[in-house]
Amino acid sequence: MSRFMDSFTQTLPQVRVRFGAGIRHELGAEIEALGARRALILSTPPQADLAQELSDLIGGLSAGVYAGARMHTPVDVSEQATAHARNIGADCVVAVGGGSTTGLGKAIAWRTDLPQIVVPTTYAGSEATPILGQTEGGRKTTLSDRRVQPEVILYDPELVATLPAAMTVTSALNAMAHAAEGLYARDRGPLTTMMALEGLTAFRDALPAEVQDPAHPRARGATLYGAWLCGTVLGTVGMALHHKLCHTLGGSFDLPHAETHAIVLPHAIAYNDRAVPDQLAPLSELLGGPSPGAALHRFAAGLGAPTALRELGLQESDLDRTVEIATQNPYWNPRPLEPAALRALLQRAWEGAEPEA
Repeated sequence: MSRFMDSFTQTLPQVRVRFGAGIRHELGAEIEALGARRALILSTPPQADLAQELSDLIGGLSAGVYAGARMHTPVDVSEQATAHARNIGADCVVAVGGGSTTGLGKAIAWRTDLPQIVVPTTYAGSEATPILGQTEGGRKTTLSDRRVQPEVILYDPELVATLPAAMTVTSALNAMAHAAEGLYARDRGPLTTMMALEGLTAFRDALPAEVQDPAHPRARGATLYGAWLCGTVLGTVGMALHHKLCHTLGGSFDLPHAETHAIVLPHAIAYNDRAVPDQLAPLSELLGGPSPGAALHRFAAGLGAPTALRELGLQESDLDRTVEIATQNPYWNPRPLEPAALRALLQRAWEGAEPEA
């Protein structure tokens, strides 16, 4: 079916993307192509060894490793890392890892305008966007700025081959959330809709095989391809209720990013399905199910994803506060934000129940 739209405006992010097994070995050439000579390699503490491998790989082009990235990109960590980058004379940052490390690279770039190269090891998709989310004082805020858009992404399927099954599933569902909300975005266009559906299809087809055989090279490549498409959608159109709820839960209650997205997504989609059923119908068709929310819930549960916010440590008493924070600042959503309905949505997500039809 054609995705023709009568009227639309679309601005696409400018980024160089290279994809292929072993492409990380081209890192040095990409640094030089940016005119850089002192690249600071960033990672989280658990991925410090991989960061050191890349530092050794590029030899004299490395200005060292900073392995202090943290979830939700705390402002104090970003400022410390920025000061370190300046002190050592870094002229480029290389983020190797998932959303936490990519976020730190963006935070440094926002403060310094240094060019960025991202080598993803999850399906976060943040590398394909000009969006930075930061946490300070228990609140997560986002901004969009050209300085935040990485210049180069190196997608190497070999680097996600050892991603644990549980993290594989939640990271993939996090990526799928970008595409799902992109289907009804106010500024969507035919190209972003096609990318969203292609990305969702890639995950639908490859993720079950990947769970059965984590080292499956073609499945790993296909899901990384899906992550790029879904991330590009995130970087091109605005998000709505789902992302607002996840930012609230992550920033205010320190819930893990990917797991929170995996749990909330079916419920947020079910909430908005009442307002835009035609735009979300492809989700039911792709995943199979009586409704988009139910289809997503069953797909996630079938892959062993967490389905209840209480499993992440959120207290039932936190749900009212979540609604309060999520509705404080007005933002666009295809269905009006109704506090009672949002509270019911969160209750079902907290319990792990299937979304309300």
